[in-house]
Amino acid sequence: MKPFLVSKPKSIISLIRQHTRLLSTIRSTQSSITTPSTELFNSNSNIINFNDGVSSNPITRTPRLPKSLDSFSIRCNHALAIADDNGGDLSESEDDDSAMTEFLSRFVWIMRAKLTEAYPDADKRTINDMLLIIVERVVSELERGGLGAMIVAAENDMSQDFSADLWRTVWEVSNSVLEDMQNEKKKDEMKRFLQCEEVRDMTRFASEIGVRGEMLREMRFKWAKEKMEEAEFYQNFEIEEENVGGEGVEYVGDENVEVKQKGVSIPQRKGKIKYKIYGLDMSDAKWAEAADKYHEAEKLLFDEEPKAITGECKLINEKILSLNVEDDPSALLAEWKELLQPRRVDWLALLEKLKEWNSGLYLKMAELILNEESFQANIRDYSKLIDTYYKGSRLEDAERVLKKMTDKGIQPDILTSIILVHMYSKMNNLKRAQEAFDSLKTQGFQPDTKVYNSLVTAYINAGQPDLAESLIKDMEMRDIKPTQEMLMALLRSFAARGEAVKAQSTSTSMILAGYQPNLEYYTSLVGAYARSDPEHAREIFNKMIKSGIKPDDNCTANMMAAYEKKNCLDMALNLLLELENDGFEPGFETYSVLVDWLAHLQLVDECEGLLRKITEKGDVPPLKVHVSLCVMYSKERNEKKALQQLGIVEGKKELLGADEFERVIDGLIAGGLTKDAQRIFKVMEAQGIPASQRLQVSLMGAAFLPRGPKSKLNF
Repeated sequence: MKPFLVSKPKSIISLIRQHTRLLSTIRSTQSSITTPSTELFNSNSNIINFNDGVSSNPITRTPRLPKSLDSFSIRCNHALAIADDNGGDLSESEDDDSAMTEFLSRFVWIMRAKLTEAYPDADKRTINDMLLIIVERVVSELERGGLGAMIVAAENDMSQDFSADLWRTVWEVSNSVLEDMQNEKKKDEMKRFLQCEEVRDMTRFASEIGVRGEMLREMRFKWAKEKMEEAEFYQNFEIEEENVGGEGVEYVGDENVEVKQKGVSIPQRKGKIKYKIYGLDMSDAKWAEAADKYHEAEKLLFDEEPKAITGECKLINEKILSLNVEDDPSALLAEWKELLQPRRVDWLALLEKLKEWNSGLYLKMAELILNEESFQANIRDYSKLIDTYYKGSRLEDAERVLKKMTDKGIQPDILTSIILVHMYSKMNNLKRAQEAFDSLKTQGFQPDTKVYNSLVTAYINAGQPDLAESLIKDMEMRDIKPTQEMLMALLRSFAARGEAVKAQSTSTSMILAGYQPNLEYYTSLVGAYARSDPEHAREIFNKMIKSGIKPDDNCTANMMAAYEKKNCLDMALNLLLELENDGFEPGFETYSVLVDWLAHLQLVDECEGLLRKITEKGDVPPLKVHVSLCVMYSKERNEKKALQQLGIVEGKKELLGADEFERVIDGLIAGGLTKDAQRIFKVMEAQGIPASQRLQVSLMGAAFLPRGPKSKLNF
């Protein structure tokens, strides 16, 4: 074996010294533990034999240990000698403490698994005692002469506690742990160089010139790796220069150690070792949990490379990519899985290709793969699929994936709950949306404006503006400013319901929030006061004009409706004349209100004149206009036009409310169309709309006292 350079033995020395210090702690804290018989580890037993499974005495054979074992022992002894010459105890730093903790945690966790596998019938206490003996013995031998010396002694002395195979296992575990820690350090360095300014600038430039996707990712990793190698080169170069200048270079060979001069400077240890391993309670479940979480996080941070797809597997892969959405991929998928034996990274690579080729098949395959054990589906896989279905308006599919997730015992986290709030709000499923919203608060998450907006919009669309208003007040209490769109939607909802007081309160909130009134703001306020206070509605209308905002057709129609409630036709006509002088031209909304108003007044000619203006523009009159025309023509005894308008109204019967039904029936009774009135009454009952007592009495009277064209009872 070629001699190698030992320039900084600090890490190995620290580990050995801390092993030695730990021994005293173990002996003091674990003195009450009943130690199992050393016969369990006697060389005559075959309990721990990791060599070849042969039942003969492993010590009688000459063990074939790795050549690096002796080098490791020599390096350990030599490092200790240097440390003693430089003052004995080493200086304990925080980095050494953390490295020591990580090394022993990994070592004990792996050794526990191996002991459990070798002794399946042993209880936890026995396994713990075995681990304690191994730690004591290993530390003792490292302090005395190293692992290599222990193997030689075991070969000549049959009374040794451990077999050669056990020491070989200890060596292999220690070596693997040190290698893993070294790889960990390289990964941390890689992450640091990925975020360095120079690599970020090169990545940004590559993105600007059109490099995207996997190629950009590969280039970024390549640049980071080059920067890391460059930094390591200069770092090693500086260390070699320092060592040459101090004549402290040491060459360690297989057989002997050549030391030119002992110029290695090692910091002195001060104080007690800040080492913590949970009291060395090996049975504690936190050992296994911490290790599992660590390895899972490592897999997420550093993607593995997918397997190369060749031969028959490549053909099946192409067949899968060429499938249609309607095809069943189960058979091909099973064959592909059997040939490739995929891991999670292989499944993700397949899904990425499907996403590029066929998005519909990608969603179908993604949902199918969730059940694959090798895919190792986590909550983020489910939430991404739910979000994709929700954004594609495939709400039933999203609910199906959510049910699969909950059936597997995976409860929605914060991100999933946010998606569910948006999804159920879009579905108008207020109960489930509120449950998801409450779940966010339970998990300690402060909902943002988007989450509030979804739920507020859902309540407004469901006709529950009061609940929407309470949510907005909750936002204000949490110092979250409601958006102008949210407040305007609430104002429109209160205005449509004629709740002027709440509409005024919402408008005040808008002003206090710093939003300037616009045309929509004034239009909604005028509409809110149109039913109850036409004078106040006119004040708001005049205030809008003074602020320089010209009314549109919708705002003017609301003002006309306000005058209609008080039957102030002269004031309405005067307002129209003023607006027309300022260049305003009435539109569909204004004409519709006027037609409805004139129909109430039985002004047939004027009503038909305005109706012609509506139809000339290609617009269709609203339902309330047809109701008014039906009543007007019925009272005018124009049976043909009355029945014509009645047919239009009856075709939209699902949109009629109790007031519209009673108005139509009263008009038909007044026009002598009793049979039609009774038929519409049955339609009203079939829709579950209760009739007033007055209407029932009118129908009974019309049945006994039919009103003809010249009846004095007509009104």
